[in-house]
This record gives sequence, structure tokens and C-alpha cells, in this order.
Amino acid sequence: MTNVARAGGKRAAALTFAGDLLKGLIPVLLARAAGLTAGGLAMVAFATFLGSIASIFLKFTGGRGVATSLGLWLGLAPLAVLIAATVFVVVVAVTRIVSLASIAAAITLVPAVAAVRCPRPFILLAIAISGLVLLRHRANIRRLIAGEEPRIGERKFNPVGRSAL
Repeated sequence: MTNVARAGGKRAAALTFAGDLLKGLIPVLLARAAGLTAGGLAMVAFATFLGSIASIFLKFTGGRGVATSLGLWLGLAPLAVLIAATVFVVVVAVTRIVSLASIAAAITLVPAVAAVRCPRPFILLAIAISGLVLLRHRANIRRLIAGEEPRIGERKFNPVGRSAL
């Protein structure tokens, strides 16, 4: 979504965010309505997440999975989302770095899911999704360590000294 905002503006980013969130939420709500067990819900959520980060329609590429993860966790454990989202908002407010906030929220998700007493399959799902979100952010982590990760409102870093856009 952040890359879409840089390339296409706020409206395109908002549409992308809404679509990704719904892409995570709708399958979980349908699975819940179908009466799936916690294990079944976790499997549906994980398949949805994998489809988001490695789409067969995009030759197994995709985004970082943060907005899709938000959607599926809204359907699985809304109180855990509140905790992780609070961390996200605080980190963005302090640093203005969305990737750092996404990483912090992903790290927070596992203890948040455990703290709100979710079933074991949800805790395992949180570990898997958080690990994959961190893996998908490895380039961002390298830029954060190098002090080169762009902040909200900045253009993407270009080592030649010019903006990438």
C-alpha cells in the first residue's frame, strides 16, 4: 500500500488497502459462518495470506501481507488486532516509517493473540504469519539498519542522491 501511495497517490493507496483488508476478512468470515473449527479457520486464514503474498496470478509475487493480515485477524481475533494496531499507530506517529510500524505490529501480534486467549491454532497461525511478514520486510529491515528507509511524505531512497520517483 505504501508503494501504491508513492506511485499512485492517496486514493489508489486507500483502495488498495481496502481491497487487501477485505481479501483477508471475507474468507475468514465465510469460514466462520460455515462453522469451521479453530484449526479450519486458521487453515483458511493461512491460505488467504499465502495467496496475498504469493499470488498465482502474479507469478507467485505479491505484497508484504500486512493489510490482508489485518483483515483476517479482524475476523479471528479483533482484540489482538486492537493491541497490534495500537503499536502500529504509535510507531508511525513517532517515526513516520510505515515499514517499521508494520514490523513492530507483526512482532506484537503473537503475544497479543496469546494474551487474549485465542485457541492454539490461532497462536501458531500468528507465529507463521508474523514470521512471513518479517521475511517479506527483509529489504526494509536492511534499509532501516542503514538509515535509508523513507518516511511518510518522502520519496523512496535512491543511493545516487536522487529520489526514485
